[in-house]
Amino acid sequence: MLKIYFSAEDILRTRVAPAADPMWELVLSLHLLPGRGRDPLLSGWRRSVTRGLREGRDSAGLRLLLALNPPRGYFPDFLTPYESVSGFESGLEAVRSTSLTRLQRDLVLLAADGALPAAARPLARGESDALRGLTDAMRRYRGLAIDPYWARIQAAVTADRALRARALLDGGVEGLMAGLRPAMRWDSGVLEIRDYPHSRELHLGGRGLLLVPSFFCAPNPVALLDPELPPVLVYPVDRLGGLLPSPGERSDADAPDPGRAALAALVGRTRAAVLASSDDGCTTGEVARRLNISAAAASQHTTVLRNAGLLVSQRDRNTVLHTLTPLGRAMLNP
Repeated sequence: MLKIYFSAEDILRTRVAPAADPMWELVLSLHLLPGRGRDPLLSGWRRSVTRGLREGRDSAGLRLLLALNPPRGYFPDFLTPYESVSGFESGLEAVRSTSLTRLQRDLVLLAADGALPAAARPLARGESDALRGLTDAMRRYRGLAIDPYWARIQAAVTADRALRARALLDGGVEGLMAGLRPAMRWDSGVLEIRDYPHSRELHLGGRGLLLVPSFFCAPNPVALLDPELPPVLVYPVDRLGGLLPSPGERSDADAPDPGRAALAALVGRTRAAVLASSDDGCTTGEVARRLNISAAAASQHTTVLRNAGLLVSQRDRNTVLHTLTPLGRAMLNP
């Protein structure tokens, strides 16, 4: 069982991640890849990715990536840095910047469960080429296993965030925490994960907790092992029908919307997607994460749409919130 202890200050600082975390989704998908389960929501994805890995290049880099992420047991904390909340590129840069002390600590813990391949030795020495090669392998794997399905992954996470937001509005933080059942249990300032594989206690110490909804997290919530790292708890979401439609059928999510298609033809697919993302209010960073584009590209598209009178942007400290104008809403929902 994992017990997470909250002070009043921790409760005030607890929040839900703004979008699907690209590094956590990548790493947790690796844990599910070797499985032979009959989960129909993942079976097509597993076959497609496995076939792509067999046909791909740089098998050595991908073998190292798989060795660092066994299907069960410990996996290195440095592969899921806190910085990935700002996007995939920020996460990769944090991995490349991992200190030698942390690399050696994490790899020693991983080696306790089995021998590591020879390719891990340069990594344990903190060699920059080894770190760069690892992040290159992560990028290639993401292109094969995550990018083609990102819209569905993000949709499932967005739906869960909406559920958590309603629980928070209706019941406060206690309602948010109570809504995490049955995987977790909230009781008098302690969050309990009963089926956690190891008995642990985590005292937040005023830092708060980042709750990260995840498509590929299964079956139990996951926390970082090092208590000194920013506290994160990753938990599974409803997969909303999986990654692929049934054979011979088109899912509702893939069905064309004539109005949206016309809007995309007028302003471009990406700007139409930016408008759709802003339907309920969205920051520049959230636009970038939801659409898997760079922050600079998101800023450029929102500027064009704002200048055209379709968005209104309001700055709040270090973030800019974009919402639809009446004209923008009319174009999005004709």
